Amino acid sequence: MGAMALVRYVAAAAEAAGTTAEQVPAATVGELRAQVLARHGGELAQLIGRCSFVVDGVRSDDGTVLGPSDVVDVLPGG
Repeated sequence: MGAMALVRYVAAAAEAAGTTAEQVPAATVGELRAQVLARHGGELAQLIGRCSFVVDGVRSDDGTVLGPSDVVDVLPGG
């Protein structure tokens, strides 16, 4: 695993995850996506394919490397 990114869930993603924010250990957005699914599954698994992952204000793909102070917003409808 890599850095501990702060993940903030927005709107329906927060409802599906059951939280608005959490720390997730991951080196890339792809690892973060897998960790989030392992933690929350269910409704979030159905929604996550339609979510954007925005790292420090920049829409990012699964290969984006995460740093220790990165903030990742999970936005539905992406």
